[in-house]
Amino acid sequence: MDIAIVGGGVGGMTAALLLSRQGMNVTIYERSAKLGGRLAYEEGGGYRIDQGPTIVLLPELLLSILEEAGIDRSRIPLSICEPLYRIHYADGTILHKYHNKASQIEELERQFPGEAAGFERYMSDMAQVYEQGKPAFLDRPFLRKRDFFRIRNLRLLARLQAFKSVRRLAASYFRDDRLIDAFSLQTLYIGGAPFRTPGLYSLIPYAEHAYGVWYLKGGYAGLADLLARELTERGVRVRLNAEVEELLTVGGVCRGVRVQGEEVLYDAVVFNGDYPSISGLLPAQARKFVKQYEPSSGCLLIYLGLDKRWPEASVHQFFLPPRLNETLRQVFLEGRVPDEPSFYCFYPGAIDDSSAPEGESAMYMLVPVPSSDRVDWESEAGPLAERVLEEAERRGFPGLRAAVRWMKVRTPHDAEADGLYGGGSFGISPLLTQSAVFRPQLSPLPVANLYAVGASTHPGGGVPIVMQGARLLVNHIVKEMA
Repeated sequence: MDIAIVGGGVGGMTAALLLSRQGMNVTIYERSAKLGGRLAYEEGGGYRIDQGPTIVLLPELLLSILEEAGIDRSRIPLSICEPLYRIHYADGTILHKYHNKASQIEELERQFPGEAAGFERYMSDMAQVYEQGKPAFLDRPFLRKRDFFRIRNLRLLARLQAFKSVRRLAASYFRDDRLIDAFSLQTLYIGGAPFRTPGLYSLIPYAEHAYGVWYLKGGYAGLADLLARELTERGVRVRLNAEVEELLTVGGVCRGVRVQGEEVLYDAVVFNGDYPSISGLLPAQARKFVKQYEPSSGCLLIYLGLDKRWPEASVHQFFLPPRLNETLRQVFLEGRVPDEPSFYCFYPGAIDDSSAPEGESAMYMLVPVPSSDRVDWESEAGPLAERVLEEAERRGFPGLRAAVRWMKVRTPHDAEADGLYGGGSFGISPLLTQSAVFRPQLSPLPVANLYAVGASTHPGGGVPIVMQGARLLVNHIVKEMA
């Protein structure tokens, strides 16, 4: 059986490896010069750092999928981050998040007396929900709406308080606004606002504590290099700099692809990209079935090469403004650059000496910003980046600006040029109406033999979750083609 995969992101690569294990002939078409999609390095001035994802969650899910694809887990050098990360509040308070439960309780009692009981209740409640929620929502597709709207699932959604926002759900466990922020800001990992993202996604902050935050030695982008090597060794055909121009459909069946003017026939085609972008590859009669979606938030990304190290720094750090909720409302509801930005800092030198030359370091900062085109990034990017550097220097990295030897800034316009839907960095937004059964599924259109995988399809964004989507897809294709 011959299968084409349009797009060589982590979802497409994982699907290709799993399909090849089933004896299928797979060809990946990638429009750029390299596989990996969001898993890539930003390089310059002799420095290199992850361009996109940095936080490794759900390590067992990731490793088990790779094992199923034929890659031994010993080839994935993961190290746990302890503390998970550090949160810098505007009032000077610094909170460390821990995987170790006793350490977290001690930290909460030290910084927020009386709040540890809420944390213990939170972890207990979420553990029960996660145990039921994973097989119900993460381990299965919803090809038919009735597969989702079952009494058992609806009861579980009620227990998850899915119709509350993640922020409101956190507020039922913690009194202090700073802790409510600490247990809801994780929706930003998938481009959603804590006050808009449904309670179903509270499993993200829970999973951090239950399973840890991990670091892949050399950077997350190294996973893409490993997968690419494995594809080559398997004999999977990879065509780089080969942009698919059209999905060939005849009589409601996808028959292949048109690439650089050439029609190539396949038994099935998998679209691996931000799902709404599939519209531009379809004939007019099929295009009408592609709905409009709201994109996730965008990011201003700042990459730095520095001639200094900060031994006391954590790998992952969050710098919050005085009123995080207000700041995020400006981003998500008003579509503008916030007055007081929040930002995340990735500093691999805290755990990986090989991440930069001796005595030097690389750094990456991410600022949540609108994905819309209402922002003039030509004029806004520079001042915003400078303000973030000032804040980072003042609150966590003394001498930062004087240490800069290389710097690059990427905006939502760059993301859109790279094919990310609407300039959002995380696919479609994780709203209630764009989650679970309401999210594009692995067989998203009434077109036979056409499938989809990626951050914008069920089960959602984040590298392990996208890989899980690839596993669900391959299981479905194997069953359909049997």
